[in-house]
This record gives sequence, C-alpha cells and structure tokens, in this order.
Amino acid sequence: MNGGRKIAVVGGTGPQGRGLAYRFAAAGHDVVLGSRDGRRAEVTADEINAKLGRPAVHGDGNVRAVAGSEVVLLAVPWEGHSELVSSLGEHLAGRVVISCVNPLGFDAAGPYGLTVKESAAEEVQRLVPTARVIGAFHHVAALSLWRSAGLMEDEDVLVCGDDTEAKAEVMEIAAAVTGRLGIDAGALRLARQLEPLTAVLISMNKRYRTRTGIAVTGM
Repeated sequence: MNGGRKIAVVGGTGPQGRGLAYRFAAAGHDVVLGSRDGRRAEVTADEINAKLGRPAVHGDGNVRAVAGSEVVLLAVPWEGHSELVSSLGEHLAGRVVISCVNPLGFDAAGPYGLTVKESAAEEVQRLVPTARVIGAFHHVAALSLWRSAGLMEDEDVLVCGDDTEAKAEVMEIAAAVTGRLGIDAGALRLARQLEPLTAVLISMNKRYRTRTGIAVTGM
C-alpha cells in the first residue's frame, strides 16, 4: 500500500470511531467522519484536529463521507446495524469495508456476546455482496486509542476476511494503531468468534480496572 488512504469512519462520533479516526489521521491517512448528523461529525472532527494540532479530519453526512472514500470503517452500534448498512449499500459496493462492530448485550452479570445468525461482518457481506468486507479492530479499547501516548505496541490487530488483497490492505492500515502489520486471523466467518470476544475483554477491564487488549505470541 503506497501512501495514505481516504478512509471514511461511519460512526465516527462514537468513542471507537473517534479513537480510530484519530489514529488513522495521525498516521497520515485522509480521514472523514460520517454521521447521520453531519454537524455532529464536524464537531468531533474539530476535536480530533485540536488533539492532532493540525487540520487533518473533517466531518460530513454518512452518504457523502462514504462516497468520497476508498476505505470505509463501520464503527456503529449493533442495534440498527442492518438498516444503516442497507441505506448505504450502493455506496459501499466495490469498496473495502472494515467492520469493527460487536454484537454485545449487557445485563446484571455483565457483558456477553449476543446469539446472532451471522456476525456483523458477515451481515455486511450479505447485504452488500460486492463490498470487500474485512473484520478488524474489534479488540482495541476506545479509551486507549484516544488517550494512550504513542503507538499501542503491546497489542495486535486481528484481521479476518475472504478478499486477500483487501485483507492485506487492512493489515497495513492496522499499523496506524500498533506500528506493525495486523495479523491474518483467517476467513470472514471467524468474525463470529472475534466479535463476542470483546465481551471478555470488557469484563476483565472492569475486574482489574484496566484497559486490556490482544497480543499474539509465537509469530
């Protein structure tokens, strides 16, 4: 991958989207935040730019953000996910689409993975068959992305997908977070295991009052 990419972060006003947008922009990518409320996206973009100390991110409505980008990151809640993806379908077609969406539930016992027919990433692929869907960035904590100084060198980004070239591209983009390539975690169907694993990390964060991540040894 040569140079930076034009990346739209749909859900960029949320904690995960904001944190990833900040990291992508810091690494030299051209980033636009997408939101149903374009003005809200502009406000969050200003916040990121203030942190960066330079104008590198701008905000827009979802459709305009996606239409002008090469890569689209979906960082939206599971609730309403299918409706949002369907509404953007014609604009996602043919693009590299990264899903970091985690179908999770919360009750008195804590977080847990929802029982779903397919992973969030697989749902995107079904709804937009020509999209080049990749699952990644599920396990990097939003607060760490935003608050940690420097690269998150002790963590790995696990990347799954069926499109070899798109997967390689996303593995390179992952270096914006960790300083090194993401790890090829296999086929897109394995997003069914990666997505709910986030509930385990959230549970450990609460118990140990920390922000955990994933690191793979033996590579």
